[in-house]
Amino acid sequence: MPTHLLDVDDLTTEELTAVLDRAAEIKADGADSPLDQQTLGMIFEKPSTRTRVSFETGMTQLGGHAVFLGPDDIHLGHGEPVKDTSRALSRYVDFVMARVFDHADVEELAAYADVPVINALTDEAHPCQTLADLLTIREQFGDFDVSVAWVGDGNNVCQSFVLGAAMTGIDLTVATPEGYEVDDDVLERAADFDNAPETTHDPGAAVADADLVYTDVFVSMGQEDRREAKLADFEGFQVTADLLGDRPLMHCLPAHRGEEVTDEVVESDNAIVWDQAENRLHAQKGLLVWLADQ
Repeated sequence: MPTHLLDVDDLTTEELTAVLDRAAEIKADGADSPLDQQTLGMIFEKPSTRTRVSFETGMTQLGGHAVFLGPDDIHLGHGEPVKDTSRALSRYVDFVMARVFDHADVEELAAYADVPVINALTDEAHPCQTLADLLTIREQFGDFDVSVAWVGDGNNVCQSFVLGAAMTGIDLTVATPEGYEVDDDVLERAADFDNAPETTHDPGAAVADADLVYTDVFVSMGQEDRREAKLADFEGFQVTADLLGDRPLMHCLPAHRGEEVTDEVVESDNAIVWDQAENRLHAQKGLLVWLADQ
């Protein structure tokens, strides 16, 4: 059976360390075409700058090839059942990457695939982002003996980061408005690693002892009809220069400047968001090479 990555805790703590170590090695020294003649099929229901360019560039740099399959190229679960798409792609490609809305779709792709399936984002999880986040934190601090404050929505990015933090020993506090908390199931899975995050509805309390602050958009893709209501609900959760202080800022991008974070903060020397964005490339290369070796 192939190894899949549908969320961070599909890996063991040892496997997660191995993926990050491989990513760091490739970033530092390059790689001698370990994926020569291999192909990544990239399924996109949601557009993305970083996801497409980092995966496609990564496969090229590793000696392989990537095929973009947008919503106009295939009809995932509409013109054909997801399981049939999975079976067919398995005969053509060496990996399947999917950036879709419904998490059940990546689960079904994985259930019927004969090759590794990588979740490049669903409404529930974003494990590839967390791999890049963890690589960035380790580069910045040298290890994971770090206190991080998440300020904003308990969304897919947050939920995967909660699991990654639990697995690596990061001391995490999550501050969300009431009604926007991390799912109980994710908190229970984090508790399995004896490192569940603290939760609060007070951004100031969350950042008080933090070494680093992480935020994300208040209005995610597909939630545009809830925009005004959500912006009202998140009043007081904007990361400003006063809230951030001298701490580094992380953001998975794209940033809605003036909403979850000020333009001043994103443009400041405290922002490490561009290192974080670059590490999508390196973390995913490490993941692809590690998966190929399983």
